[in-house]
Amino acid sequence: MASLLLAPPFNFAVRSLVFLVIIWIGLFCIVEISAGGDVGEVLGKGGHKQREFDYFKLALQWPGTICHKTRHCCSSNGCCRGSNAPTGFTIHGLWPDYNDGTWPACCTGKRFDVKEISTLLGDLNKYWPSLSCSSPSNCHGGKGIFWEHEEVLREAGYVASNSEKYPLGGIVSAIQNAFHITPELQCSGGAVEELRLCFYKDFKPRDCAADSKTESGIVTSKSCPKYISLPDYASLNTGKNDAEVSESTLRSSI
Repeated sequence: MASLLLAPPFNFAVRSLVFLVIIWIGLFCIVEISAGGDVGEVLGKGGHKQREFDYFKLALQWPGTICHKTRHCCSSNGCCRGSNAPTGFTIHGLWPDYNDGTWPACCTGKRFDVKEISTLLGDLNKYWPSLSCSSPSNCHGGKGIFWEHEEVLREAGYVASNSEKYPLGGIVSAIQNAFHITPELQCSGGAVEELRLCFYKDFKPRDCAADSKTESGIVTSKSCPKYISLPDYASLNTGKNDAEVSESTLRSSI
């Protein structure tokens, strides 16, 4: 078991996680600056009055699990890009959360302008693709899309496989050793679906434990068994969707 945790392939994935976090912080700073206020003020504006949130939760999706559920392809679906389909963790979202396990919802502040992040579209296509066709959110009258790591896990010996099962505690420990925080894992059908990392409002890392339970000193998700899989993924390419998502596609989806 120890050799599995220290195997080279899983630490290559933590550096990828760090890069995703840097991209996210950069995106959020753009929104903050353009709104002319601090983080709390930006999220607090809108028709639905919200109390001050406590921390951020960065949710990362495993495409091998998410895309396995895909039944329909469209130009915005990263699962349908053939050879360009994502093979590692991608961003699902960065969410403001409360310490009691709840979160702000349906905030109606300044409308998002895709032109403010036009220079980041290349990175967004790679690290933050949508893994579904546009689906209405519960806010803004049904208009909107919920946008949706790998090196650390690979260096620790956890690689995508449709046959291997890995100890949940080992995956959690690999993240703890790399980031010095306790992550939150969400599973579906015994497979990793999301990895969540949490941050204070100044973007310093902190533990995620609000929606979890503790066993033998390890914080784990209620939805994950003791042994879990990181399924490999075969793209649902139809021959039409290899292109990256353009600015116009993003604009029409928001």
